[in-house]
Amino acid sequence: MHLYLHIPFCRQACHYCDFHFSTNTSRKEEMVNAMCREIAEQKDYLKGAELKTIYFGGGTPSLLNTGNLDLIFNTIRDYHTIANNAEITLEANPEDLTLDYCQLIASKGINRLSIGIQSFQEKNLVLMNRNHQASDSIQAIQNAQIAGITNISIDLIYGIPSNTQEDLVEDLEKATSLGVQHISAYSLTVEPKTVFGVQKKKGAFLEIPDFAMANAFNQVRDYLESKGYEGYETSNFAKEGHYSVHNTSYWQQESYLGIGPSAHSFNGHSRQWNVANNAKYMAEGQALVEKENLSVADQLNEYLMVRLRTKWGIDLNYVRESFKKMGQIYPEKEFQTWIAKGFARIENDCLLLEGEGKLIADRLSSDIFVV
Repeated sequence: MHLYLHIPFCRQACHYCDFHFSTNTSRKEEMVNAMCREIAEQKDYLKGAELKTIYFGGGTPSLLNTGNLDLIFNTIRDYHTIANNAEITLEANPEDLTLDYCQLIASKGINRLSIGIQSFQEKNLVLMNRNHQASDSIQAIQNAQIAGITNISIDLIYGIPSNTQEDLVEDLEKATSLGVQHISAYSLTVEPKTVFGVQKKKGAFLEIPDFAMANAFNQVRDYLESKGYEGYETSNFAKEGHYSVHNTSYWQQESYLGIGPSAHSFNGHSRQWNVANNAKYMAEGQALVEKENLSVADQLNEYLMVRLRTKWGIDLNYVRESFKKMGQIYPEKEFQTWIAKGFARIENDCLLLEGEGKLIADRLSSDIFVV
């Protein structure tokens, strides 16, 4: 039902990013060929289902040229049917989105952009080692709109040490004034192998305290909701009718196929993933897929972790049946405690997080995991 393609190249490394990518783009054509080969090899994974979404992620998919895109789309059509109303998303960096490029990708059928803006503050862009300026971000959005792309999402990062409260408000005001339909707002997370992670270990990078991050999250949520963006997942806000169909499929635990190095796939009862090494992936016949079969406990834990972050919450009937199937004690006491503390409510036999509960969704879900 859903197809994800991981394009593992970037012009430079952002200081916060721990995704799989390479800044050496010399083998891009070879990588595209290898990915097309994997599409053919994995043609039966989705059992002929019509593709509802296609998502180019990365890395920086906006490094793909017309020849790359033609080859990928032609290969997809050789083995799959693409729905007439399919959501086709391309992640992009602002500096790539010239008017010509926006018109090119629109002509290929790409109808949704996810633009990595991160901040409109120059000092933040420098700190994060982004390869663009704030003016590039504004121009990129305008170019996409001129090209007729009417479903635009932008990424913002909050909790940046150099940011003031006024800076965050300015970022939010700018983002909403540009008429984008979707905003993904992420708290800055410092991962060990990133530049920020190394600096943190040396004492050269200090994260903001938890209370300040919580305040920033509340500020983002309150502001965006006041402007008509619904917070349908902890980090995702959309105008009516503009949820990310692809990302929602993950949260609804629908089947998807991942193509490219480090890409994951899921078919409801098992998960598999490719080697996170470009050279090994490109070697003839060496996608090197690893696989794990998911137990009932695995499936339930994933469900709890993901669905608690969404507006749909968890279906209590499904949870009751799953705990019963495993002979485990249904966590009624924990749920009642959450409700008493104002972390959650029950509506139509679904448990939904609210208030402070949204700040600690991951911790709450882990408290009731089956081990």
